[in-house]
Amino acid sequence: MIGPNGAGKTTLVKMLTGIIAPTSGKISVLGYYPNDLKNEFKQQYAVVMGQKSQLFFELTAEDTLRLFKEIYGIPEEEYQKTKNYFINLFDLKDLMNVQVRTLSLGERMKMELIVALLHNPQIIFLDEPTIGLDAVASKQIRSFLKEINEKRGTTIILTSHYMDDIKTLCKRSIVINHGCKIYDGDTEKLFEQYQKNKKITLTFDLPTELPELEYELELIEDSPYKKVMMVSKEKTSELLGWLMKFSPSDISVEEEEIGTIVERIYMEGGRAFA
Repeated sequence: MIGPNGAGKTTLVKMLTGIIAPTSGKISVLGYYPNDLKNEFKQQYAVVMGQKSQLFFELTAEDTLRLFKEIYGIPEEEYQKTKNYFINLFDLKDLMNVQVRTLSLGERMKMELIVALLHNPQIIFLDEPTIGLDAVASKQIRSFLKEINEKRGTTIILTSHYMDDIKTLCKRSIVINHGCKIYDGDTEKLFEQYQKNKKITLTFDLPTELPELEYELELIEDSPYKKVMMVSKEKTSELLGWLMKFSPSDISVEEEEIGTIVERIYMEGGRAFA
């Protein structure tokens, strides 16, 4: 689910998990009305919010997992098998006897996911799970989520402002604007239609001046050692070939930020799908 702050993404997650009740309309998740808070329903889903922890900071990671094992009534054999699978997947064996409060942000988020998946839910709701994480931890978590989706069949409903999260994990995207759905469809088609530009950054070892550019682009930064420009994605390859003649020491190409794409969808009205 994509949308700016205030669009209603977190509110929707809270309604789908029974944390708050809708003021109108109907919700059905796995055949249950979430706000009834039936144990049979709660045992089939999990929720992880990037800015709210469900861990017990005074306990060790091992004791935290065992506590949730008791809460969900997981048989010992099943618990050990599931725990070991996730610990090996995330390479957390050396941290199991460490107090949760001493873990890094990335390590704690991995523990949050293990706790959420310990009872093998059918659906996991993730509200910005990679917020604040460095590039390495974010990549590890995306790889982890992709594996549990493909190998364990867990359905993932994700909200995120990060392009890598969306493109790596989500085949289907829903764009929300003030609680209304304005796009529901294939993620690749969404970006093909609304991602129109790419950002090119060049750095040079020596002061370099480019001649007047023959391309329609937006020059964001123009200093002797660094040039940053925005160009249409159709012209990117051609422009890169031309820029290589000036022997940059480094060159990078980035996708437009998700916020820019969402803003463009709003301006153009989006496309709603049943």
